[in-house]
Amino acid sequence: MTESVKIGNIQIEKGSRLVLIAGPCVIESEKIVLHTCEKIKEITSKLKIPFIFKSSYSKANRLSAESYSGPGMSEGLRILEKAKKEFEVLILTDIHNSDEAEPVSEVADVLQIPAFLCRQTDLVLAAAKTGKAVNLKKGQFMAPEDMGSIAKKIESVGNHNILLTERGTFFGYHNLVVDMRSLVIMRNLGYPVVFDATHSLQLPGSDGGFSGGQPQFIFPLARAAVACGCDVLFIETHPDVENALCDKDNMLPLEKLEELLVQVIEIDKVVKEKIGVARLVSRQS
Repeated sequence: MTESVKIGNIQIEKGSRLVLIAGPCVIESEKIVLHTCEKIKEITSKLKIPFIFKSSYSKANRLSAESYSGPGMSEGLRILEKAKKEFEVLILTDIHNSDEAEPVSEVADVLQIPAFLCRQTDLVLAAAKTGKAVNLKKGQFMAPEDMGSIAKKIESVGNHNILLTERGTFFGYHNLVVDMRSLVIMRNLGYPVVFDATHSLQLPGSDGGFSGGQPQFIFPLARAAVACGCDVLFIETHPDVENALCDKDNMLPLEKLEELLVQVIEIDKVVKEKIGVARLVSRQS
């Protein structure tokens, strides 16, 4: 159990400033990655919100063989490393098998375990053994309290930099629903929690073999999650959503990111003030 996670110069713990993980779903080109990273860095610097850049070199969980899955690990890491150095940002990306953990850890500051793979012990342990922070995405089939058992796998090798992410739960066929209780439940396990505001709005397989989505709910669900006290907001965003090659139906248009962040930062301030008051009262009693 860890109440605090350190990633580069970012400290994530109860009561600390809200952190943003954001970027395109998958690496489409060096140009899009660099442009998106630069714009997010400008916005987050202006708003003084800690930022970790996210994009995937491979999206292994694709329903259709026709779906774009990324440039692959070698080219993807080259592009992510360029963004990291050029804009001085931290990097998060997915790994899908144990052999990827070590080479990816040479570039990424956070290794992410995709939701469908969260119970794969070999994968989780390989990520943990790199010593890098690990973001465990809660499987759509998982109860929030069961994520504690997976987190303990990471701790078993001495790694305590663990984040738990809510990204929706299966609600019948072709639909996900967010149970906001899970953010509280997972936080009470003793780990910082992340809310994935874009994948939570997917409609898996609803668009003729491709996933649809309901991006009109990104703003209200992000606000609700921050009000529930999440530590990190995860948002996939793209400068040209209509022509994005992956998850275009649930990504946030890049031009709307600042508006959303302004709203959630204000909510986060209120929540963190309440936490501060509660701590003070507790110390005085």
